[in-house]
Amino acid sequence: MKPLELFVVHIDEKTKDTIKTKSGLELYIDTRFNEFKHRTTEGEVKAVPHKYETGVKPGDTLYFHHLVVINEGQPLTGEDKSYLVKYSPDVTINNQAIAFKSKETGEIKTLAGWVLLEPSEKDDTGPEGPIEVVKLKEDPVHTGVLSFDSPEAEELGVFKGDTVGFRKNIDYRILIDEKEYYRIPASELLYKV
Repeated sequence: MKPLELFVVHIDEKTKDTIKTKSGLELYIDTRFNEFKHRTTEGEVKAVPHKYETGVKPGDTLYFHHLVVINEGQPLTGEDKSYLVKYSPDVTINNQAIAFKSKETGEIKTLAGWVLLEPSEKDDTGPEGPIEVVKLKEDPVHTGVLSFDSPEAEELGVFKGDTVGFRKNIDYRILIDEKEYYRIPASELLYKV
């Protein structure tokens, strides 16, 4: 199969029904009441866009926007557990493919206008001990540290390790290798600290 402008990914489950605490305790959750927060945002690449050179290969892991699986998602007709992921190299808002991890090298690279930031705020959960603090509501963030170089960030003079500011409520989170990042269009970066 050679899709023209889409990725095809294999996804076992559309939502994740477990979470791990910092101490390693695994908790099972009912995702019916907050599907958005627990949606799957990664899958194994089965086919890459024929029209574009993305660097992604079948077998790599693709990280994508939650709309791929939420509200019935975008399943590939006739293919069990296969989903379509939109790709546009020119317009970030039309590009659901955010980043990928090479199966061969383990290297993570962002795609077409997206940047990944690590939170720059300090952890205020308190000291480790027999009682673990779990926050149900998170404070809004406005800054993050660029985790991976991207051509779009470099055009702005921003490189891996730089702390950058962004507008309120643009900090959508994505989990990659058990680490949380903010996925933000490079065009939404406002300043470099």
